Amino acid sequence: MSEQFIDQPKALRSSDAFDIAAVHHWLNAQGLNLGDALPEVQQFSGGASNLTYQLSYAKGDDGKKQQYILRRPPAGHKAASAHDMKREYTVMARLKPVYPFVPDMLAFCDDHSVIGCDFYVMEKLVGIIPRGNLPKGMRLEKSQAHDLCVSVVDKLIDLHSVDYQAAGLDDLGKGQGYVQRQVEGWSKRYVKAKTWNVPGFNKTMSWLAKHQPNDVKTCIIHNDYRMDNVVLNPDQPGDIIGVLDWEMATLGDPLMDLGGALAYWVQADDDFVMRSLRRQPSHLPGMLSRDEIVDYYCQKMNLDKSLWPFYEVFGLFRLAVIVQQIYYRYHHKQTDNPAFKNFWLVVHYLNWRCKKIIKKSGLK
Repeated sequence: MSEQFIDQPKALRSSDAFDIAAVHHWLNAQGLNLGDALPEVQQFSGGASNLTYQLSYAKGDDGKKQQYILRRPPAGHKAASAHDMKREYTVMARLKPVYPFVPDMLAFCDDHSVIGCDFYVMEKLVGIIPRGNLPKGMRLEKSQAHDLCVSVVDKLIDLHSVDYQAAGLDDLGKGQGYVQRQVEGWSKRYVKAKTWNVPGFNKTMSWLAKHQPNDVKTCIIHNDYRMDNVVLNPDQPGDIIGVLDWEMATLGDPLMDLGGALAYWVQADDDFVMRSLRRQPSHLPGMLSRDEIVDYYCQKMNLDKSLWPFYEVFGLFRLAVIVQQIYYRYHHKQTDNPAFKNFWLVVHYLNWRCKKIIKKSGLK
């Protein structure tokens, strides 16, 4: 596989710049021994939350550049709970020994005299990130797409199978009662973010509250698991070498994690609106359908899939809340990003999807 497909950063946006010299001197003080020359700094454009940068140092004796990843909150952000860099760093550092697909953590900084906020630095995983469309010129045969899809699901199963108690990760989240907390929490968030031009979601919220099951088990969950959060081996694209974006990881119900993940899973035979929301190459020939993923996952995890309609509806409702929270900012002129202008229509569509699944389930 050609190196041209490897995920590359772009030029640093002036609005997201920071004191490069301060970071460089701080890293040297942490024992990284990076020399005197400052790094070249570039920025990854993906993601809508914390900012991600690449630090590239001059070539070493082996002819390869030393490259690191720096993560920090958006400039000017004050609510630390939504962009908790220390928690994100700590979660990954503690997960690494039991889930090797986490990048190596190198250093965490809570000294705001460096760049004015918390940040951390980790190793760079050199590979391909499968976004909405594969990199230009990259092709996957049907069998390769199938193997990649299975590998993506398998990595989620591996995570859900980690013995978090043996790994000393009991304090990662509240654990039991996760389903109830999520139904209540996301319902409150929707009510708070509702604007006049979106549906009330009252039927869906009532249905979720009425039919919520007990947690099937408690395990480590990623909470934002999508194909564009995995890194592929550039030489063997069916081989996943890393999983990224752990800021929402916690202890919870594994089927809630799968429901959240499959809300983003767009398959080739979906309608036009759903296809327009696609942000991962889940439509390629060979990719499993949502139903096939659920069957595969439940068989591997030895879980009963009869209650799947609940988790499917919850995943779509959760996505609707996320979309509405973004649209709320546009509606109230807190952002003028034109990409958010018609998000209210997506909320209507997701409401229709939820009602359709509820009706099909036969559970009133």
